[in-house]
Amino acid sequence: MKIDRLIGILSILLQNEKVTAPYLAEKFEVSRRTINRDVEDICKAGIPLVTTQGANGGISIADGYKIDKTLLTSHELQSILTGLKGLDSVSGTKKYSQLIDKLSVKNRSVYSSSDHILVNLASYYKGSLAPKIEMIQTAIDESRLISFQYYANSGESKRVLEPYLIVFQWTSWYVWGYCRQKEDMRLFKLNRLWNLTVEDNVFLPRTLPEYDGGIENVFPDHYQVHALFHPSAKWRLIEEYGIDCYTVADDGRLSFQFGFASKENLVSWILSFGNLAELIEPVHIRDEIYSIVKKMNTAYSET
Repeated sequence: MKIDRLIGILSILLQNEKVTAPYLAEKFEVSRRTINRDVEDICKAGIPLVTTQGANGGISIADGYKIDKTLLTSHELQSILTGLKGLDSVSGTKKYSQLIDKLSVKNRSVYSSSDHILVNLASYYKGSLAPKIEMIQTAIDESRLISFQYYANSGESKRVLEPYLIVFQWTSWYVWGYCRQKEDMRLFKLNRLWNLTVEDNVFLPRTLPEYDGGIENVFPDHYQVHALFHPSAKWRLIEEYGIDCYTVADDGRLSFQFGFASKENLVSWILSFGNLAELIEPVHIRDEIYSIVKKMNTAYSET
């Protein structure tokens, strides 16, 4: 993208007193004519660049024009580098590593001192996840529709989406966009998304509100839950919902109240605790769990 190239040219000029147009053309794999146009665009943006001819000629930032070469404090730069390394853990390319090299050149101490934090976004599905992210990024950049098969609690469906954003949230990767079938903005989990295709058809980007990733907005509470847990399950409640998510009941069990968006997720979550959990409300879901447990008892009794 052109804006990336312009930023890249500025980055190189900040790190070098002078560079040649052929060097920049080779670096960004474009023609010298394109580099000349880029120089004009940077000047129009208010940053004066000077081109000199001759054996020692080249492109440089005009004398007397000050740009803070650091732009960021060392702590801010460390945070950026840590985030970029995290993206590299799931990316199928080396572009983030290359960007890290650009940011940390001549300042390797900042790069090395950021190693006390490691963000690893990889998953068991990295082999399939990285290509999906790369394809969706391309579709977003080019405003192209994507189509895919989606697997959810409600069943399987074929979807066509206008993709706008790739989101990492709740320990998983999602794509956020306008679903042509539902005629609404939807969030799709990448691990449930298969047979992904970037279509030839382009779409006119919509004017959208800023993405609000609050769980109450994406997954509104449809079920208000009250459950009791054996004290030995305390560690898991704290891990998943925080230290203040429960109170101690008169019988010593942990009283938990929370909202759930999906009945299927609620049922599977309660069952995952085995006999350490008892759902009190909603009563109709308690009855469903009782029916499931009876069927499980029958199935295991026959073996």
